[in-house]
Amino acid sequence: MMTVPDLSGRIALVTGASRGIGYQLAKQMAAAGAHVIAVARTVGGLEELDDEITSAGGQATLVPLDLTDMAGIDRLGGAIFERWGKLDIMVANAGILGVISPIGHIEAKTFEKVMTINVTATWRLIRSMEPLLRTSDAGRAILLSSGVAHSARAFWSAYAASKSAVETMARCWAEETKNTPLRVNSVNPGATRTAMRAQAMPGEDPDTLPNAFEVAAKIVPLASPALTETGKLFEVQEGRFKDYVLPA
Repeated sequence: MMTVPDLSGRIALVTGASRGIGYQLAKQMAAAGAHVIAVARTVGGLEELDDEITSAGGQATLVPLDLTDMAGIDRLGGAIFERWGKLDIMVANAGILGVISPIGHIEAKTFEKVMTINVTATWRLIRSMEPLLRTSDAGRAILLSSGVAHSARAFWSAYAASKSAVETMARCWAEETKNTPLRVNSVNPGATRTAMRAQAMPGEDPDTLPNAFEVAAKIVPLASPALTETGKLFEVQEGRFKDYVLPA
């Protein structure tokens, strides 16, 4: 699984591409030959990414987009169809933490924003991009999750619930498409040296954590046309896929 795939000629969409894991995924997929459609709110981060990709001989298209703009997600799907007629790789990486707080103390607007960005926008992305991914000879969908989706950790309710929802959507989607070339998997990156992690765990020593480059390097192989797994959870720190235990 750790071999860097040849992504030459493939079109890859990465959300949350202006920093952290998304930034590194976009950069590394471009280095592997993909034309990267980099989506994020932060224009400066996208421009920095574009500079790095083009200086290394890669190609990128920048899409400044706030994922609360659901119609904008739909327009993006239409623009991809008009320009390329397909999408080979979709990485749903963008997400927000919200707050670390007792469940009853979370403000309604905060809870709703976490669900809008992490769940509803991801569903809208799936809805808009699935026809394009089905057009690919080897469509690959990678949805970023979190270990808290399974651990039900105190004070993490909004974020944990949102990632549980994302994984369940991914599993349903994988079942719906298992007889097609499309492969759909979730990823638990584990603790990573990112701004979101620092927000969640302010007392933690970041030097004890793997950086976003290292984590992204283990995720990029999931975009390979040779990948066979679908409907599974890839644990980055363990370097392996895990099957979901289904009820009898």
